Amino acid sequence: MAEFARTRVGVEAYLEPATNDTGLTLLLIATDGEWTRRRVPDARTARQFAQDLAMPFYDVNFTGYPQRMRDYNARQRAEEKARRRR
Repeated sequence: MAEFARTRVGVEAYLEPATNDTGLTLLLIATDGEWTRRRVPDARTARQFAQDLAMPFYDVNFTGYPQRMRDYNARQRAEEKARRRR
C-alpha cells in the first residue's frame, strides 16, 4: 500500500465498512482513478497509515466513492472488452 501511494500522484485514502465477505478495508485511489484495496484491523490503523503518508482520509459511508474511480473502472472494462475482440 505504501508503495502504491509513493508511486502514484494524488493518492487519497478511503475507509470502507466491513461486509459479510470482507472485514474493514482501506482503499487508496490515485488522481487518475487507479486504486488498490487491503484489509485493515481497525479504523484507527487506517487513519494513522494515511496520516503517516500525508494523504487525505475519508470514510465512504459519508463521502461515497469518487467519480474518478468509477471512470477508471469503466475504462478498464472497455479496454478488456476491446482486447477480447482482437
